[in-house]
Amino acid sequence: MSQLKKGAILSYATIFLTNIVGLLLTPFIIKSLGQSEYGLYILLGSFVGYISLLDFGLSNTIVRFVAKYRANKDKEGEKNFLATVFLIYTVISFFVLILGSLAYFNIESIFGSSLSLEELEKAKILMLLLVLNMSITLPGQAFTGICSGYEEFVFPRLVNIVRYVIRSLLVVTILLYGGKSISIVAIDTGLNILIIFVNMYYVLKIMKVKIKLVIFDKELIRTIFNYSVWIFVFAMIGQLFWKSGQMILGVTISTEAVAIFAIGIVLSGYFGAFAGAINSVFLPKATFMVEENSSRQELTEMFVKVGRILTFLLIFIWAEFILFGQDFIELWVGPEYKDSYLITVIIMTAYVLPLVQNFANSLIEATGKFKFKAKVYFFTISLGILLGALLSPYYGYWAITWSYSIFWVISQIIMNWYFDKKLNLDMKSFFKETFGKLILILLISLSIGYFINNLFGLSWGYFMLKASLYAVLYLGMTYFFVLNEYEKKLFLKFKR
Repeated sequence: MSQLKKGAILSYATIFLTNIVGLLLTPFIIKSLGQSEYGLYILLGSFVGYISLLDFGLSNTIVRFVAKYRANKDKEGEKNFLATVFLIYTVISFFVLILGSLAYFNIESIFGSSLSLEELEKAKILMLLLVLNMSITLPGQAFTGICSGYEEFVFPRLVNIVRYVIRSLLVVTILLYGGKSISIVAIDTGLNILIIFVNMYYVLKIMKVKIKLVIFDKELIRTIFNYSVWIFVFAMIGQLFWKSGQMILGVTISTEAVAIFAIGIVLSGYFGAFAGAINSVFLPKATFMVEENSSRQELTEMFVKVGRILTFLLIFIWAEFILFGQDFIELWVGPEYKDSYLITVIIMTAYVLPLVQNFANSLIEATGKFKFKAKVYFFTISLGILLGALLSPYYGYWAITWSYSIFWVISQIIMNWYFDKKLNLDMKSFFKETFGKLILILLISLSIGYFINNLFGLSWGYFMLKASLYAVLYLGMTYFFVLNEYEKKLFLKFKR
């Protein structure tokens, strides 16, 4: 079995583990911390998340350039490139510490109007730990990027699984003994440092990757930033989309509003992770296809192949949540989070198309044509954030949820034009092959699912029964009426 297939399987194992454990752990964390401190924990994580933007897209840049150097068999160039990247990361870590220090000393002026004195004191400690974590983690991501560039997906994903298991056990233990949000961040910081050293050993000693500054090449630095700056802009947009809503609510409303909105964001993140499992292993493949000058037909065939698998999976999860998500949230975190259901539904719905088309994003990165996408998303998402911020004092998290999602859909419509006209992908074929038969199956299954949902009351047992019945219905209908022979064989292999 290839590294790509093993990597995808391990990614799904990671997602299954993180989602299941996360779903079990989140209500325990909320109960242990309380709604207010949970909101504070999320709020500070969102705030420091902006500092992570100083990565400038270098982790993705490493994947693309290492794959390119490998395709061209340029060992000397690769060696010098990696050394140059680590020099850049050293400068970045220094700036992270400076910005974190500035934020620490100004935390009262930033959050003073919405946080109590006790919350402000905790926020300062959380800020210090999170900034330290970020300054170390950013350069550490380079080793994972190197593994991906070499299509070595197994080891870093295994390490990530082990890390998550250990982290979950430590968090449960520390909370049972009275620990709070500061303890959780301390655990994350310690584990991140350990994992970086493990990945560094694997890259340098096992893979025997060479990192040596042969020449300080200013032109190379310019090339790196010309490519990475647009990935950075897109990453900034991602942070704005996923984090700014919580920041806005933390400043204008309350930590309780942050907590309710955060549940919707967390569940939407789990939803996106299913697509990320496949997409994360395809950037090197896309780079090789671009370097080999693959035809429009070949690129579209790969786009459709990946897109169909993602669509079957994501539409299934989306439909399950549409039907039974309200029961799930009430059982999971309590009736006080009932608004999180519709928040999640709205964001998930806006998220489907970008996720199923993510292979096109890999092609954009591989061809170095990220500039257009970054500009489109920056403009549309910025408008969504501005509108959400202006309306949030009046409509709270609803203003943010709707404005963000609407402008996200608009940006993806524009990108579909770009995929067809500029990226040489046959979008008519993509939509026909991906959504054609599935739409009818979805409508039929949703109708039956609605009937199933009304047969039973509210309990975990009934929830599992309803979700299982719908899973059998959807998967059975999809298998017999939608999947092609390749996908059926893939499904049977996975089943075995």
